[in-house]
Amino acid sequence: MEYRQLGNSGLRVPVLSFGTATFGGTNDFFKAWGNTQVDEATRLVNLCLDAGVSLFDTANGYSNGTSEEILGKALTGLRDKVLISTKATFPLGDGINDYGSSRINLINACEASLKRLGTDHIDIYHMHGFDANTPIEETLKALETLVQSGKVRYIACSNFSGWHLMKSLSISERYGWSKYIAHQAYYSLLDRDFEWELMPLGIEEKVGTIVWSPLSSGKLTGKYRRGQSYPSDARVAQGGNPVIGTSVDDERLYNIVDVLDELAEETGKTISQISLNWLLQRPTVANIIIGARNEEQLKQNLEAVGWNLTTDQVKRLDAASDIRPVYPYWHQRQFPMLNTAPDLYK
Repeated sequence: MEYRQLGNSGLRVPVLSFGTATFGGTNDFFKAWGNTQVDEATRLVNLCLDAGVSLFDTANGYSNGTSEEILGKALTGLRDKVLISTKATFPLGDGINDYGSSRINLINACEASLKRLGTDHIDIYHMHGFDANTPIEETLKALETLVQSGKVRYIACSNFSGWHLMKSLSISERYGWSKYIAHQAYYSLLDRDFEWELMPLGIEEKVGTIVWSPLSSGKLTGKYRRGQSYPSDARVAQGGNPVIGTSVDDERLYNIVDVLDELAEETGKTISQISLNWLLQRPTVANIIIGARNEEQLKQNLEAVGWNLTTDQVKRLDAASDIRPVYPYWHQRQFPMLNTAPDLYK
């Protein structure tokens, strides 16, 4: 397993991590992802460790905390061998202060996550989303308190806009507080909006990228094909699609899958493995979160590493998945010599 430095920190992480949103399945949304319980979760954890995957990602909002509880039990006796990433911010209760990135919620949420996970510290603690109603200084000071207490090792964010992240980094620098070392973001061959603002920011400020939904909710697995109905057993059809705000251009999807089919024949790898491998060759990407409903899915995803697409193969996928960005990014693309990552726009 390859390890990479996570952003501007000394923490090294495997290029693949295991996402546990499939653990629990206590509501309709997450049930569509999976309903893995402790015994199967333990088997999946051991498969990951055997393959060198030692980072496990969860969130307090996954099945209302059940995912954290199951992960904690599956990691019994293994805490010194693993890294745990979890998140807070989204609603987890009916109380007026049971959501957001306020000091009161973050301190309470962290304590609750520690208890569910059965551990005394969290290795990477993410703000699951940006809270525009809480002063950024309050959020970062609360996170600094958690770091100083030893309950959190590193802080990160997820689903931030460029200005959310940049202002947060600036405030942390001003006061000498811990900085976000990573941004957990949605990125895939099908949805490359991340490259317009967040990737250049990550390059400039040394913020590592942890990718969620790298297969675009299963649309890059080969199940979705031209002339065929969407599969009825897929997560999207069952109401478990986290990518609600994106519209899929079916023809563009099918054109990408056409190239993936060609490369699968050339490499002997699956469409999913090629899609994941493409991401691992993108700037700032330090880690990709892979999920699995069962052992077979996990084993297949683990085969996405240990080899690389050729430069030509990457360019073919780049061309098939390219999309015209919104302003001002389309204007900036006309001057690649002024951009942080000019090779992306050749």
